[in-house]
Amino acid sequence: MKLYELVEDMNFEVVCGSLENEVSRGYTGDLLSEVMGNASGNSIWVTVQSHPNIVAVAVLTGIKAIVLTNSREYEEETVEKAKKEGIVLLKSQENSFVVSGKLYEKGIR
Repeated sequence: MKLYELVEDMNFEVVCGSLENEVSRGYTGDLLSEVMGNASGNSIWVTVQSHPNIVAVAVLTGIKAIVLTNSREYEEETVEKAKKEGIVLLKSQENSFVVSGKLYEKGIR
C-alpha cells in the first residue's frame, strides 16, 4: 500500500518524506534492539520514540516510515536525519495500540 493512501485513510500528519513509498508490513515497538531484530523491510513502524536513533534503526532494517503516536513531537535532529536518509516521518494523535489495529485492518501485517 502506498503511504499516501495510509496518510489519507488514517489522518496521519506528514512531517517529512515521500509518500510514494510502498509499505506491506508493520511493526510496533519502542525498544530499538527489538525493532532491529524483528522488523521487516518495507515496513511502517509505530512508536513513541522520537530521538535520532530511530532513523538509524529504520535505515538498518529497511523500514520506510515511522509513525510517532500520542501527539508527541519529533526532535529537530531526528527530522533532519530522516530527510537525509529518505525516511518518512508521520505523526498521530492516537496511541500505538489504536494505530496498530487500524493498520492491521488495512492489511498491513
